[in-house]
Amino acid sequence: MFDKILIANRGEIAVRVIRTCKRMNVKTVAVYSEADAEAPHVKLADEAYLIGGSRVNDSYLNIDKIIEIAKQTGAEAVHPGYGLLSENSAFARRCEEAGIVFIGPSPDVIARMGSKIESRKAMEEVGVPVVPGITHPLADEEEAAQVASKMGYPVMLKASAGGGGIGMQIVRSEEELRKAFAGNQKRATDFFGDGAMYIEKYIENPRHIEIQILADKAGNTVYLWERECSIQRRHQKVVEEAPSPFLDETTRIAMGEAAVRAAKSLGYSNAGTIEFLVDTDRNFYFLEMNTRLQVEHPVTEEITGLDLVEWQLQIAAGQLLTFGQSDVKRQGHAIEVRIYAEDPKTFFPSPGTITKFSVPEGKGIRHELAVNERSVVTPFYDPMIAKLIVTGDTREEAIDRLQSALADYHVEGIKTNIPMLQQVAAHPAFRSGDTTTDFVTVHLQRK
Repeated sequence: MFDKILIANRGEIAVRVIRTCKRMNVKTVAVYSEADAEAPHVKLADEAYLIGGSRVNDSYLNIDKIIEIAKQTGAEAVHPGYGLLSENSAFARRCEEAGIVFIGPSPDVIARMGSKIESRKAMEEVGVPVVPGITHPLADEEEAAQVASKMGYPVMLKASAGGGGIGMQIVRSEEELRKAFAGNQKRATDFFGDGAMYIEKYIENPRHIEIQILADKAGNTVYLWERECSIQRRHQKVVEEAPSPFLDETTRIAMGEAAVRAAKSLGYSNAGTIEFLVDTDRNFYFLEMNTRLQVEHPVTEEITGLDLVEWQLQIAAGQLLTFGQSDVKRQGHAIEVRIYAEDPKTFFPSPGTITKFSVPEGKGIRHELAVNERSVVTPFYDPMIAKLIVTGDTREEAIDRLQSALADYHVEGIKTNIPMLQQVAAHPAFRSGDTTTDFVTVHLQRK
């Protein structure tokens, strides 16, 4: 096992990684920007180093500086967390070249799965169902219009290198497509440095269900069941749960086996997630692969009893999986909600100083926190400040616990999305398991 690792991230995921490292007696090196000098992860790590200004390009995306600090501190490995550099193949390759272990898959796999077009091709090669669409970048707006007309509206216009809903838009007519194309292409270029766009058929009222996998360097691969992530706003998840209230056992196993087949075909190692869209008839279609730890990984940990960060480190250090598929049990039900510093009506970020912060405690309640009382939420980073995870023997018990916990969750000084989460938790459609991707639009934003 490693003696020391550097965590190339911030916020709650950096704190989360540090917690497991402490239990494993692995020393941690934190990096931070000027805006994060007083952040919890800085104080919890064994060492912490300033890497630049407040903006991500000046700090958390500064590959040269991060590699320099890893070498300087003698860190043997780098954990990238999620977001930021976690799916940056150039960063993973730079780590390798510097003799530092990147805690994740190989740079080549990251690059292939980072392209939505290339990942579609990879899935088609091994018989994993994909949403009907094209497998080449669109040349221009005119080709986009021709493809969409042939495919039939509605379609989803997507940035090939995109994520988090950026560069993505549902279009229902040629007029909408022409209005959307240039703007989404520019956003993709600005955010990802790649303006390649493609089109796929839009599936009405789908479920967003993903399969967590673990794979060691010898090719041993298992799936850790599924997570339902359908409740979203602006194509970003806000509520995740495991297991899905929608899947039957046959579909659940078929999706898991498809995910393992995909991972094995890639020579994948470490933790990863295959995301699917599932239609009303439980047909499932590959959406994308996340070659990193997911924000919602705690719900999988809660129902399986596994520490995914621990296994990420063990696999990266060369250890083989000590269990097989039949050993992966699931117990109870877990729900995670993301607490954002944002206006619950407009979803606009709400930066400021937190003047009061108290969270509920008790059986079946887990927190992943990026802030505390007196923390300053800046406009420089993603506005997620915490995650609340609840568990119960049944889904009904977990929902009851979620409602109670949200009522006892207090944040002052900034606006948060807690009122919106309370609406979700209390809604009859949520309790009945009617959690398609249009949940927020249909049930919470209806005028």
